[in-house]
Amino acid sequence: MMHPTDATYIALVSLAATAARALRRGLPTGWRLRLEARAPDDLSHRWIWLHAVSVGELILAKGLVEKLLNARFRVHLTTGTPAGLAMLNERAALWDQGRGLLSGGVFPVDDPAGLRSFFRTPPGAFIALETELWPNLLRQLEARGIPRIIVNGRLTPRTSGRAGMGGKWLRQAAERLTLVAARDPESAESFRSLGAANVALGGNLKADLPCPPPLNASWDALRLGWQEDAVLIAGSTLDGEESMVLKTWRELRSVYPSLRLVLAPRQPRRFQAVADFLTGQGCAFARASEPWPEDPRRWQKKEILLLDTLGDLPAAYGEGTLALVGGGWRGQGGHNPLEPVRWGIPTLIGPGYGNFEDLVGPLRSARRLEVVGESELMAAIRSVLESAPARGPGWDANAILPEGLSGALEKTWTLLQPFLPSQAYSS
Repeated sequence: MMHPTDATYIALVSLAATAARALRRGLPTGWRLRLEARAPDDLSHRWIWLHAVSVGELILAKGLVEKLLNARFRVHLTTGTPAGLAMLNERAALWDQGRGLLSGGVFPVDDPAGLRSFFRTPPGAFIALETELWPNLLRQLEARGIPRIIVNGRLTPRTSGRAGMGGKWLRQAAERLTLVAARDPESAESFRSLGAANVALGGNLKADLPCPPPLNASWDALRLGWQEDAVLIAGSTLDGEESMVLKTWRELRSVYPSLRLVLAPRQPRRFQAVADFLTGQGCAFARASEPWPEDPRRWQKKEILLLDTLGDLPAAYGEGTLALVGGGWRGQGGHNPLEPVRWGIPTLIGPGYGNFEDLVGPLRSARRLEVVGESELMAAIRSVLESAPARGPGWDANAILPEGLSGALEKTWTLLQPFLPSQAYSS
């Protein structure tokens, strides 16, 4: 007999999904994609379902994808946002390297109808990154004896202590997990308090990312045009941070008139709004999503590059003199500071870095980044510009990281292996 908590959840999510399917044409793109999600027809027995909810998690998933494909597992990688799907469509073939083992698609709605095609050929394991607790999916996986795993698990005490029916659903979902490879001790304790029985410390996969793929050839003209100039890279900015950055950059140009700016908003849905803002401010800028000037002399007339493309920011940090990582001046979570730190360039973040405390602490102690308030930003950037070379030393995966931050991928893979199918795909 179905548990009352399960019955309540399935009834409500099925009702909402039925209404959404009836109104499909008027729904946002993300919802329509999830309503239309289907598993591929060619999935082999005991395939691996790997889920990465959006762009950031997909970047993290690359190392695990490589491990699974090298072990000859058939992998279907799902994501939950239009931006994630765009990146997945762009990267899946590159990651697969002609092996025919990797496919990608959208994560379904968590009702019986949405999940049906994903169990025609049941997976051998389900692996999700960070905090993806879907009650009906975990219930169906458990009923079939399929391992249910969270890697790079991130969970705050506030989420784990959620009250009401939502908290009951969350706790029941957590109790069904086979393994949680938590990214930090605080998250591990939060998963345990939520009811997860098997929790281990896997480390933060963000600290173990491989060198990003190189930028396309269009960047060659920009490099030549800006080769003598300092470049400020402002990445993963939130609403309100672009105006802060632009104001600071303009004031700096009174001292450093050739200072260039690369501005990369965090959310793709805001790309157009930021472009309109720059236009309204009278900025001489180019958009990365549009045809690039091929003549370096034309780049000398451009002050700003609006990086409105997906997945290029980690490599673009390598083009900079210094980096500002957004999310901590107008938010309380912050974003991954390791992306520019790995390039050896000075990195500044705001005080709201709560989602990355496990990384920020060691990096600050090693003097690899600086936390500055908005009122201190001008002085901090000037201090860097007075002493830093125009470009950083280049990518260094290990030497510039404090001891203890690397090795998360190998730890996570070791934890995963006992729960993976014993027989991988063979053709």
